[in-house]
Amino acid sequence: MEMQQFHYDNKIVKNFIYATMLWGVVGMLVGLLLAFMFLFPNLTDGISWLSFGRLRPLHTNAVIFAFVGNAIFAGVYYSTQRLLKARMFNDTLSKINFWGWQLIIVGAAITLPLGYTTSKEYAELEWPFDIAIAVIWVVFGWNLIGTILKRRQRHLYVAIWFYIATFVTVAVLHIFNSLELPVSALKSYSVYAGVQDALVQWWYGHNAVAFFLTTPFLGLMYYFIPKAANRPVYSYRLSIVHFWSLIFIYIWAGPHHLLYTALPEWAQNLGVAFSVMLLMPSWGGMINGLLTLRGAWDKVRTDPVLKFMVIAITGYGMATFEGPTLSLKNVNAIAHFTDWIIAHVHVGALAWNGFLTFGMIYWLVPKLFKTKLFSVGLANLHFWIGTLGIIMYALPLYVAGFTQASMWKQFNPDGTLVYGNFLETVTEIMPMYWMRAIGGTLFLTGMLIMVYNVIVTIKQGSKVENELAEAPALERVTKRRTASEGWHTWLERRPIQLTLLATVAILIGGVIQIVPTIMVKSNIPTIASVKPYTPLELEGRDIYIREGCVGCHSQMIRPFRSEVERYGEYSKAGEFVYDHPFLWGSKRTGPDLHRLGGKYSDNWHFNHMYDPQSTSSGSIMPRYPWLITGSSSKLDKSMTEAKMEAMVTLGVPYTEEDITNAQKDMLAQGAKIEQNLYTDPDFAKTYEADKKYASDNGEDFIEMKNREIVALIAYLQRLGTDIKVETAQQ
Repeated sequence: MEMQQFHYDNKIVKNFIYATMLWGVVGMLVGLLLAFMFLFPNLTDGISWLSFGRLRPLHTNAVIFAFVGNAIFAGVYYSTQRLLKARMFNDTLSKINFWGWQLIIVGAAITLPLGYTTSKEYAELEWPFDIAIAVIWVVFGWNLIGTILKRRQRHLYVAIWFYIATFVTVAVLHIFNSLELPVSALKSYSVYAGVQDALVQWWYGHNAVAFFLTTPFLGLMYYFIPKAANRPVYSYRLSIVHFWSLIFIYIWAGPHHLLYTALPEWAQNLGVAFSVMLLMPSWGGMINGLLTLRGAWDKVRTDPVLKFMVIAITGYGMATFEGPTLSLKNVNAIAHFTDWIIAHVHVGALAWNGFLTFGMIYWLVPKLFKTKLFSVGLANLHFWIGTLGIIMYALPLYVAGFTQASMWKQFNPDGTLVYGNFLETVTEIMPMYWMRAIGGTLFLTGMLIMVYNVIVTIKQGSKVENELAEAPALERVTKRRTASEGWHTWLERRPIQLTLLATVAILIGGVIQIVPTIMVKSNIPTIASVKPYTPLELEGRDIYIREGCVGCHSQMIRPFRSEVERYGEYSKAGEFVYDHPFLWGSKRTGPDLHRLGGKYSDNWHFNHMYDPQSTSSGSIMPRYPWLITGSSSKLDKSMTEAKMEAMVTLGVPYTEEDITNAQKDMLAQGAKIEQNLYTDPDFAKTYEADKKYASDNGEDFIEMKNREIVALIAYLQRLGTDIKVETAQQ
């Protein structure tokens, strides 16, 4: 048999490893800053681009797409070449994949702090970046599939199956969730509204976790754990069952993020059923990973690579047990909107994604640079510091979640809430936030230890960018399945058929859930009294989105006695028909706002945004002075008509007269709010003094009715007022 010589492309793997470490440090630093902002809310006082609401999406995007994303590419590019006995299909495509991805990340790091966001969880980047992501993802898939087609290894190993499913599913999820109507270069509106937008978003959001944070890492697990342990995968049959059942079931589970909301009951129940079923394939994969280490436990005790990987698989097992548990309605009723969810997410992110990435890097770098790891002791130190960091991060937040849920739901004998003031729960869990910050500090410290260890290892190694290899050419065989060939063995040598079957498997659940909700109008009953936002309210809503308020406040009152008593009448599906995008939120660091309109005066909102602690003692909400004073406070009304026209295209019933009179209507509504603010003597005194100062110094004076704070107040005062509700405690 003739042997062919070729070279593996190690340079692309090294580049992705460097990017993984760089963005890992950046993403974790931003996360740690956010953790300390819970303790010191005015830590970045007055700096708009460093406010909590703007940094939170930067943190999630940096960790998910920059840190984890680069780790995926590093592992996939390394393992694919060796599993297929072929260099990557095209070096230029590899370079476009690398540099294109880094440019997208840099763009995100610039635009998100500046407030350019869609507000949709894990999909906050605006439309030009969505297009760029799709292009780069197609480049990655093109390179992957091209390599598969020119392979020298006939059968596709299980890791490749997971890579294929990842490429196909992420493409489908990203494209459908990112359908939006551009208004300007960095502003768009989701084509979906309200309930429909929520369903599509969490179909995407849950499966971004499934097919970006899980399936590619399962592929990496199936490659790197056997390599590191020098043991074969425990069960080939289990890997088959694991793969097909996981990709089919996972896609259905998104609605469990929307239990007890305005989402139709049938969709909620479907999500619950498949979420519970998801436990079986998830744990099948965990068991397959752990049992691969049978006979290698002595090595686990001494090898930091395997230590990281054991904790990673364990974290995966914990997270995938907790996910189905949280999807049970009685458990979800307690956990949702609390810090329990934050703990759950970070067990998966820090242990499963973080530790598997660390183990992979510690295994890869010495091999790529033909040397030994500089310090096994430092790697072990990283392991123990990181493990302690995960424990100190997660456990306090579980306690915080239980505390929040318990306090929110307690009643006095007379039927009133025991803790009627939301801030009482915030004060109670501050010690847990301190522990979370300490845990995050430990985890980041471990990351920095790894960076040092890897840099020194690289310096003492040799630079081998093209690694020589050889393998026999792939011989042609019959396309038909032979009598002695199992159906899956046949499928493993037919990559096109495998890809098509995987695509069908993931599309079934998506089509059955999404299409009826979008296409059947009777699923979302209309309410005659619900009207579109006024032009000023629409601008105020965009400011609310820009400042990331949805990261801390929900706009979805569930039909629980405690929530109705605290916030007002529970939310109805028909109230959100003009909301592009939906703003239901996923965490209550502050109270729900859906029935906020009319509860407080305009003055209260003004003072609350300028200094939250002045109106709400003990609040951990930061100040927003840039909405109120200085040149940044001027409301940009230049695109209002274009925004309204975009909304008309999306089905919002603005008339031509509404759009023509938009500027006049904004001034009238703004003037009314300005007049209301004058009822506060302190406001009147300060405002008149500012006006006189500007006049005396020849400076332009921005009238209050033309400032952003007034638009935001208009929006907040509108919330939940389209239907008649009873006043509730806040």
